[in-house]
Amino acid sequence: MILVIIGSLFPFYWMLRTALSSNNALYAGSNSVLPVQFSWGGFQRVFGLQTGQEAIDAGGAGQPINFWRYLLNSIVVSTIVTVLQVLFAAMAAYAFARLQWRWREPVFMFFLTGLMIPAIFTFLPNFVLIKQLGLVDTLPGVALPMVFMTLPFAIFFLRQFFMGIAKEVEEAALIDGASKVMVFFRLIIPMSTAPITTLAILTYMASWNDYFWPLMVSYTDKSRVLTVALGVFKSQTPQTGPDWAGLMAATLVAALPMLLLFALSARRIVNSIGFSGIK
Repeated sequence: MILVIIGSLFPFYWMLRTALSSNNALYAGSNSVLPVQFSWGGFQRVFGLQTGQEAIDAGGAGQPINFWRYLLNSIVVSTIVTVLQVLFAAMAAYAFARLQWRWREPVFMFFLTGLMIPAIFTFLPNFVLIKQLGLVDTLPGVALPMVFMTLPFAIFFLRQFFMGIAKEVEEAALIDGASKVMVFFRLIIPMSTAPITTLAILTYMASWNDYFWPLMVSYTDKSRVLTVALGVFKSQTPQTGPDWAGLMAATLVAALPMLLLFALSARRIVNSIGFSGIK
């Protein structure tokens, strides 16, 4: 386990070591495990605290990086995806777990076949649809297809929990005059806070880390998210080579929110998955 932990954490340490190094020293080919010529220059370039000439002199990118715009785009896209996916998944899971209607089980099994289809197979038809809707290079165009790509797992996850809720509680509410909609929003949802929160965290992290789909549909800063912007950061370099210190600093800053979120919610995620019966 110690070896596994070291192997897992070493890339993060190397990322931090590179971010705190000087680009000019990195170009010299140093293999030191410690930062080479310790410098905050990479972080200064990420946050726009260096002028273009200062960045070039330090071996970094000479063009400005609109980091805060990329960060805002990632927050907006991840929030839209999380809110819509959790809402749709909760309603569909309740329908599959509690409502009685014809062909419910066959429809559910057919719906779960979405888990067997690799997401990459859906990229081309999704791109054609987004293009026809005129949403290319917009935040809705980035977010909306991501809502549905992992929806089958979200529905399956919540359905497992909803099926474990005692029917007597729901029947008592119906006897008191509550409608199915009231039961769902005022009884089922409050009782399912733990799994819904877990699903929201997993969805937010997956959306934040997604790369290929945003790369396909975002071309300018107005819709470019952090994961895609890191590639742009690497390409905006002087003749000396990639701005490794700046790139690693930007990567570290981009990954830090998700690392903190996972560290704070890891126990809840494990407990909810175990309680839902997912293997």
